[in-house]
Amino acid sequence: MGLLQNLMIKMHKRTGDRFQGMDLLYLTTVGAQSGKERRTPVARFNDGGDGWLVVASNGGRAQHPGWYHNIRAHPDQVWAEVSGRNVRVRAEKLDGPQRDTAWEQITAAQPRFAGYQRKTQRPLPVLRLSPAEPS
Repeated sequence: MGLLQNLMIKMHKRTGDRFQGMDLLYLTTVGAQSGKERRTPVARFNDGGDGWLVVASNGGRAQHPGWYHNIRAHPDQVWAEVSGRNVRVRAEKLDGPQRDTAWEQITAAQPRFAGYQRKTQRPLPVLRLSPAEPS
């Protein structure tokens, strides 16, 4: 992980895992090509249970963020740190009515995500991260 990324994470943790009014989680994935662990802060939204919703928005860019490709390549090697607790998670891409409901919740809480969708032709993937069963 780069120096700037480490600095950003330290800064976010000092502000209660928040950035620009959004709650964050720290997503750890394994690089699709490199095989190295990658850690990325992402906005999180409550899924109504014991997991979180995240959006692969990449700020509305045309391509998916690297962490999304990493999850697709190594779905069994994903962790989320929330409030200092690091847990292995299962990532489920939401589709249809589940995605629609989650998207409404996300854009109601953070309208900027609707703006990200307007900036790109690709549908922004919405994923539910749920604590994985111990293996």
